[in-house]
Amino acid sequence: MSLLRSASLISVLTLASRITGLVREQMVAGLFGANAMTDAFLVSFRIPNLLRRLFAEGAFSQAFVPALAATRAKHGDEATKDLVDAVATVLAWALVATCALGVLAAPLLVWALGSGMPPQGHDAAVVMTRWTFPYIGCMSLVALSAGVLNTWRRFMVPAVTPVLLNLSCIVVGYLLARQLPAWGYPGIYAMAIGVMLGGVLQLAVQVPALRRIGMLPRIGLSWAALQRARHHGGVLQILKQMGPALLGVGVSQVSLLINTQISSHIAEGATSWLNYADRLMEFPIGLLGVALSAVLTPQLAAAQASEEGERYSALLDWGLRMVMLLALPCAVALLAFAEPLVAVLYHRGAFHADDVARTAQAVMGWGVGLLGLVAIKVLAPGFYARQDSATPARIAIGVLVLTQVFNLVLVPTIGVAGLALSIGLGALVNAAVLLRGLRRRGAYTPAPGWWVFTGRVLLACAAMGLLQAWLGRALDWVELGRHEGQRAAWMALSLAGSAVVYFAVLAASGLKLREFARRH
Repeated sequence: MSLLRSASLISVLTLASRITGLVREQMVAGLFGANAMTDAFLVSFRIPNLLRRLFAEGAFSQAFVPALAATRAKHGDEATKDLVDAVATVLAWALVATCALGVLAAPLLVWALGSGMPPQGHDAAVVMTRWTFPYIGCMSLVALSAGVLNTWRRFMVPAVTPVLLNLSCIVVGYLLARQLPAWGYPGIYAMAIGVMLGGVLQLAVQVPALRRIGMLPRIGLSWAALQRARHHGGVLQILKQMGPALLGVGVSQVSLLINTQISSHIAEGATSWLNYADRLMEFPIGLLGVALSAVLTPQLAAAQASEEGERYSALLDWGLRMVMLLALPCAVALLAFAEPLVAVLYHRGAFHADDVARTAQAVMGWGVGLLGLVAIKVLAPGFYARQDSATPARIAIGVLVLTQVFNLVLVPTIGVAGLALSIGLGALVNAAVLLRGLRRRGAYTPAPGWWVFTGRVLLACAAMGLLQAWLGRALDWVELGRHEGQRAAWMALSLAGSAVVYFAVLAASGLKLREFARRH
């Protein structure tokens, strides 16, 4: 199977999660708008979500999956089952302690992420944090399950699982958001209930999948069982590997924490504007960056292990050209067509015209750095394949400091858009330094034709961007909200026309897209 086809398959699996996630955000925007209560929910959800990304899907997965695969290859399934049982036991005990501590420390955690919220929002965030904190327990066990299933090449359940959270929030939101006020609770509490239910559902679907391969963990509930599991050689190895992984994963999460804290001081609703804009930015990153990273990482590692330097460089070159070909037009769309996109997706119910304008400004900030955000997904695996995780971590720390310098300059001037723009500029610097590092090491040498290729893509993006800029001004997208069907039809025609113009100009300039499909 070609690299392009593999990346496309992963993109399709990711698309369902992104679409349902967007529907969830549309529902929140329509029911609740952007205000202190939506900020409260986002802060409360961000606390367990931050820990999930930091420990479960981040450092834990990076340490657990290689150890699991190595144990199975060297010692067989029985030894692997012992390792899974031991890890699950230690993890379960740690999660019980973490969740209990999180529930007790909810006021302090909310203050750490959103000290600028008004008292009403702060109190609601504390309540919802206590309701949603057990979500981190469910998701950490889901991460363990995903590692096992992927090692057994059972990819469907891990790929589909994230959809359940979004569906749970959507269903519970529509059923309870208007009922809770009659019972004396804010309607936004429905979202916290949906998150907790979604976590339980995500964990529940893992059980039959693990049982089918004989890897359903047996969790030790006694203190003696915990002590035996804690001294298991594989567990000790995983804990040792989690240290460096935490550094690399933690940098981006610290940046997210800082931005959430700053946004709580900008204006009521600012955290929500940033979140709605982030959802738009996540589409190209998920469909392009994540897919390219998943396809290229094992290929790069294999080429490096076989000392195939030319193939290694060619893989990076293909990945970077795909970033230029697909991410750059997405970046142009976020810059030139931000307000129409936000209006069509969110402008209804409690989400007003001013919310559209503020969210669109943040979308444009993300657009500036989208190329860097996606390119990092290709360049960082180039270092990981060379057994070098320290260099990307050091670069990320430097970029974190630089991003805060950008925040100091931009946020007082342009508000919430400055937070998105700072991250975007930092991502461009991050990608540039990673690229320079690979070139200085002699790992990557650009293939001939880059200047011509870049010129063709820039020409096509310019033509597309001019069309989108004209469409953005020719129609009053906010006013068209009175006619939802008409506005949606204009959006579909606009995006279709933009795609036709982009690829037509590429074809007219002589770019042969089939060359990208032939890479294996």
